[in-house]
Amino acid sequence: MRKFLILACLTVPATAALAGTWTPPEGCQAFMTVQSKACRVSHYYRCSGDAPGDQWRVDLDQEGPFFHSRIDYEAQWVESYDPVRQVLDPAPADPASFSELLAEGMDTWDFTLSRADGAGSRATGYDRLTGRTVVIDGITLSETEVQFTEYDRSGRMLRQSRGNEFLHPEWRLFFAGPGETDLGDGIWRPIDGSPVEFVFPGEEGFLARQPNYDCDALTADAGPATNEILPASFEE
Repeated sequence: MRKFLILACLTVPATAALAGTWTPPEGCQAFMTVQSKACRVSHYYRCSGDAPGDQWRVDLDQEGPFFHSRIDYEAQWVESYDPVRQVLDPAPADPASFSELLAEGMDTWDFTLSRADGAGSRATGYDRLTGRTVVIDGITLSETEVQFTEYDRSGRMLRQSRGNEFLHPEWRLFFAGPGETDLGDGIWRPIDGSPVEFVFPGEEGFLARQPNYDCDALTADAGPATNEILPASFEE
């Protein structure tokens, strides 16, 4: 699934940085680290036991890992841990499709999620290519427009977001961007989890545990913390 990354940029770190590097799970190999705005560093990895095309992401703030997610070849959010496990329900009404977005310039989606604690929700929205590209740290990304709404099982709106994200067509990955989100209270809050640095194996900072950007600002302006993640990369 894709859009739950867009809210990750609201996370407020609490304590001093952890030193050292993050280690992928056994049987998995990391291929990229992304340092983003809003005090987040993400590591991307693949595991030998997964289906072809599946990719994992772990997000860390100053306290350490707070969110894991797995997407499939179509960038559907297959499962996540925050730390409660959440999975994509079978037979979505309108599955997210990275291939359709690239081919048609727009992709709508409508799917439901189930949590291990018994809760569940429905997510609807769309991704649309704007036709613009951006270059971040030497990497060319395509800009998208995105709108997302999540409802509980009774149909009550839980949250909604709108704004822009970025994608890399060969990597089949989305990255968060600037926008705004309403956490169900009618107040639209600015968010921006855009990537700043892309770090690859052998480069300094690969698998770093410490986020580099906006951490001082978030700590100084600390409010109620939220680790909500929208399907973007349901990372985003």
